[in-house]
Amino acid sequence: MNNEEAGLFVKRYAAGTATPEEHAAFAQWVHEQPLQEVQSLLDEYTLLLEQHPVWLPADPELLDRMLRELDRQQPARIIPLPWWKRTRTLAAGVALLLAATGYALWQQTAFHKQVPRAAATNIPAGSSRATLQLADGTTIELDSTGATGTTKPSHVLKIAAGLLQYNPQRETATTVYNTLSTPRGGQYQLLLQDGTRVWLNAASSIRFPVAFNGNDRTVEISGEAYFEVAPQVNKPFVVKAGAMQVNVLGTHFTVSAYPEETQIRTTLSAGKVAVSAGGNTLQLSPGQQSVLPRGSEALTVRTVDTDQEMAWKDGRFIFNGNIRDIMPQLERWYDIQVEYEGNISNQAFIGDISRNENLSEVLKILELTGKIHFKAVNRKIIVSP
Repeated sequence: MNNEEAGLFVKRYAAGTATPEEHAAFAQWVHEQPLQEVQSLLDEYTLLLEQHPVWLPADPELLDRMLRELDRQQPARIIPLPWWKRTRTLAAGVALLLAATGYALWQQTAFHKQVPRAAATNIPAGSSRATLQLADGTTIELDSTGATGTTKPSHVLKIAAGLLQYNPQRETATTVYNTLSTPRGGQYQLLLQDGTRVWLNAASSIRFPVAFNGNDRTVEISGEAYFEVAPQVNKPFVVKAGAMQVNVLGTHFTVSAYPEETQIRTTLSAGKVAVSAGGNTLQLSPGQQSVLPRGSEALTVRTVDTDQEMAWKDGRFIFNGNIRDIMPQLERWYDIQVEYEGNISNQAFIGDISRNENLSEVLKILELTGKIHFKAVNRKIIVSP
């Protein structure tokens, strides 16, 4: 196969009409070409492929062979921008899958053996850990196995691995509140009495009634939480986070309201929500995010990548920003302290890494870009150029 035939194959592949023989020939062509040729071809046909999305390709084995060859020549898993745009095309699929699946392949390459390990202690990833505080002040420690040896509160239906579930049949004469809190390095799931499911990210909390007796279903959060709200037409669900309030009937969204951050963000993936602050109210559609600067009532709306905003819920980091955007996520998940030395580059990086990796593995991947370096002193990570 020559370059012109490879271009024709990409067209046929995008249209789903390529034959097994063409697949085999293209795989051989990928193996024989320098990385620049493969990149150029994929980039050339980005617009074509946007018309024929192949994010879930008909032949994953072929794409895997392409990735292996690209991996052999381009081992870094965090990719400096600009590169291919993050659109759901084959070209972008290669960019993201290099980061998402290529790390295990990179570990097998000779280049891997030449790269010095990041100077970081082998700090493990976070896990399912939380504390439940009852209305009377009693606290219950929860982890990935549940709450062994603890008497289950009457309004709790189940305490399982990483999940706290409230009894949907339980009612109370008065409104009784509990609070579920995750530490740095912890996350947990909560199934509320109405059937709403909540994911709590690290260093977050939610205050909620054990039963929704009133005309609405109101909860309060700090940190970050993802909601899948059970629809109840006559009883809206309300999330309060600082000066911001989100009103919904049934939808999927995330709220990020960490006290140390300068903004409170609400990102919608399905349904509709109304976000309010002071006298201002905005309606969000899927793929939109509201932004509220702390100390302000000036709500704004922007379009975002919901996969990136909600990746933590699915056990991944999806990065698309500079190192100062990335490190706060690592601080909370690995329970570390981060300091910066020198003139840190504002170079943006895009990448996808499992949150199950040890910290040392994540830092090694970041260091492969050549833009930043790390030094560890116990649980303090020093970032330098």
